[in-house]
Amino acid sequence: MSDIALFSKNVPDYLKEVELDDLTKSLSGNTGLKRISIRGGVFRLMVNGEEIAKNENRAMNIVIVNGAPKVSRQYYAGKYVPGETAPPDCWSNDGETPDASIESPQHKTCEGCPQNIKGSGQGDSRACRFQQKLAVLLADDVHGDVYQLTLAATSIFGRGDTDKMPFQQYAKYVGSQGKNINTLVTEMRLDSDSATPKLTFKPVRFLERDEWESAREKGSSAAAKSAITQPPAQTASKPKAISAPKAEVTEEAIPEPTKRPSKKTAEPAPKKDFVDVLNEWSTDDE
Repeated sequence: MSDIALFSKNVPDYLKEVELDDLTKSLSGNTGLKRISIRGGVFRLMVNGEEIAKNENRAMNIVIVNGAPKVSRQYYAGKYVPGETAPPDCWSNDGETPDASIESPQHKTCEGCPQNIKGSGQGDSRACRFQQKLAVLLADDVHGDVYQLTLAATSIFGRGDTDKMPFQQYAKYVGSQGKNINTLVTEMRLDSDSATPKLTFKPVRFLERDEWESAREKGSSAAAKSAITQPPAQTASKPKAISAPKAEVTEEAIPEPTKRPSKKTAEPAPKKDFVDVLNEWSTDDE
């Protein structure tokens, strides 16, 4: 029996609703941030920056319960160093303006930023990268913990077959079927045709009633809200950056998304749910 199976499938009924106590928190240093990493092409469960388990299968089933309504951005001035957990030098949750906490933002807006110009990174890439943050559950533990899943640009944009879709296409596909993304078990798979870690998505099955009710509840939880807004690799102090004019590229080149022209309206538009927002995203090939 794997460690993951022990804690996801074999928890006694009387322990399922027991919350983490102060003793365990103090001994483990647990502040609650849990995430799924695909470093090295392996699915890794991380808690507070430490790996607690890994799954070397090419695919992993999840339930997507929440997601940031906009693609975020992050910029590192130095080269990427494996194992380092320094926060970005500049980042944005909404992909439009730097976060208010940034001491020295690269520009007032993301669109006009010099780090957003093609060629500002290595080769023809942009030094500031796109990301999409999701809050997910493990499909075999929908009553368990919420994990943060951060998708890189290669896993968000592009086109694929219906059984091998990047996230934007997958979300649009689910929405076009008139279904909500949190009603499904979703398979995320490491693309074997990609030279760098890249995820593709496809639907597996609908959730049972009790699973769906749990997914709805978990999606509005504090953990889910934190997962879609938490700055990546946040630490108390940042190590010195290695001198380098451009950030290292870890993703293959793909078409960048095209921002649609803004339209002035007399009144603000009504609030939209997660799938509605994703369905409005555009790419160069649309």
